[in-house]
Amino acid sequence: MDIPKGKLMAIGGNEDKGTYPNPRTKKKYYLDFFELGILKRFLQEIPAKNPHIEVITTASMIPEEVGERYVSAFGILGIEKVGLMHIRVEEDALLPEYLERIKKADGVMFSGGDQSRLTRMFLHTEFMEILRHRYFNENFILAGTSAGAMAMSQVMIKGGSATDSLLRGSVKIGEGLNLVEGMIIDTHFVTRGRFGRLMEAVVTHPKSVGVGLGEDTGILLTEGHMIETIGSNLVVIMDSHNVHYTNVNEVEKGRPIAIDNMVMHALAKGNLYDFNARRFFKSADAYERSRLKKAT
Repeated sequence: MDIPKGKLMAIGGNEDKGTYPNPRTKKKYYLDFFELGILKRFLQEIPAKNPHIEVITTASMIPEEVGERYVSAFGILGIEKVGLMHIRVEEDALLPEYLERIKKADGVMFSGGDQSRLTRMFLHTEFMEILRHRYFNENFILAGTSAGAMAMSQVMIKGGSATDSLLRGSVKIGEGLNLVEGMIIDTHFVTRGRFGRLMEAVVTHPKSVGVGLGEDTGILLTEGHMIETIGSNLVVIMDSHNVHYTNVNEVEKGRPIAIDNMVMHALAKGNLYDFNARRFFKSADAYERSRLKKAT
């Protein structure tokens, strides 16, 4: 892929905002990560002083509730021009009204829910081509939380139980929205114990790097390859480029997968990772020093 001029923000999510509330729990569906600066950082990356934001709630089964919380959260930060796109069927994604709105928006955000709904609605459509064109050719930011983050990559995790992971075939893989190559994104990563799930996804796609996003945490991707960690939790990188041995192509479905020399990095707020060079940097200053040293 060409080097994009825009930026992607992938957010690990907090509460599950894409399904109906569990009647056995009293938890509510708050967008808590906004309070810790992720939404503010999203706005800081937009050049416009009074930006127009579009929120796409397609992935969610409770789009009106989710949309209201986004409007409220942006309002707290002084942003009034927030549009909501409750696109529920494929035909709606073709409506000229929506196409014009994403052409004019200063920033676009996909909500959480079911990432397969996003690919079913938008993959190979003019709607998605407009977003891809803007991301690659303009100073434009495109964000997604939870399912909206997972759908960004070319190879997308569709599902799979964390408890069954590292048993061949337990992770379901599909085609994502193809905004970034060489990366597989998983979300709600730490609290739901999805380490094995991402390891299996990465080792079956050995040219990719896995990015596990903790809750209340995200990454800002610049130049198509430089990851900066934002938020309060962890980002976990899984790198299988130097795996010495795996039996993933030999064992039968449902049997354990062996992996030798999977490399893992844990990134906290402010740490960077260059997934082209597969290098960790403790800070932006450290990365700049490395660039200057390489240039000389």
